[in-house]
Amino acid sequence: MMPLTPWVRRLLIANVAVFLLTQASPASGSLLALYPSVQGLMYRPWGILTYMFVHAGIGHIFFNMIGLYFFGPRLEQRLGAKSFLWLYFLAGIGGALGSFFFAPNYPVVGASAAVYGVLVGFAMYWPREKIYLWMILPVEAWLLALILVGASLYMGVSGSQSGTAHFAHLGGIVVGFVYLKLLEWRRGAPRRDFQKALQPKAPSGASERVMVARWKGIATDQMHEINREEIHRLLAKVDAENSRVLTPAERAFLDRMAGG
Repeated sequence: MMPLTPWVRRLLIANVAVFLLTQASPASGSLLALYPSVQGLMYRPWGILTYMFVHAGIGHIFFNMIGLYFFGPRLEQRLGAKSFLWLYFLAGIGGALGSFFFAPNYPVVGASAAVYGVLVGFAMYWPREKIYLWMILPVEAWLLALILVGASLYMGVSGSQSGTAHFAHLGGIVVGFVYLKLLEWRRGAPRRDFQKALQPKAPSGASERVMVARWKGIATDQMHEINREEIHRLLAKVDAENSRVLTPAERAFLDRMAGG
């Protein structure tokens, strides 16, 4: 078990502090909850963020914070603090949107959507990691994530356990997954740009003819037999087809032999 990372610790403290506040003043819980309708968002727009820190009871906050405690630190270390926070809050906002579009008639509270986003991230990076349900049953992370998606989808559509915001869970899962995929793509962009820069640019017809003329002007008389045979083979390949059939390595070899 990894030690707590800075933002996981702060999120745990914030959730517990708001829970204690709402227990002391139940009206504050209603004020901070999400009312996922046009009218509700107009009058209490802050609810799209504050609802993530409000919980309906001790069991509700306990299981959410357990999930954040076990899955969050490793993911924060992997993603970095900034990207981890983006994942957490975007998944939470995704949960708000899921409720807005599919279950707008009930107020929503809880960090479940945000924590589900964290769980999806954990399952993406460590899919074979075993998670022990009830401290007994080992389940690989990818399978647990799949079970949660299926269960939330089934219960949301069927209407079972109507007091649970299943569409908020689904919203957090979907948005968390999409954000992580976009993050992977963006972080891979410099590598793709570098690899693209290494690829030879397709020359124009005129420059291609000049290049072929340079290759054919290579003096092979004093060369080692292996190099001479390779040059003759490649030039025959150019004459039989065209220079564009040469691989980047073959073109580089001819340029090197031509002194380019």
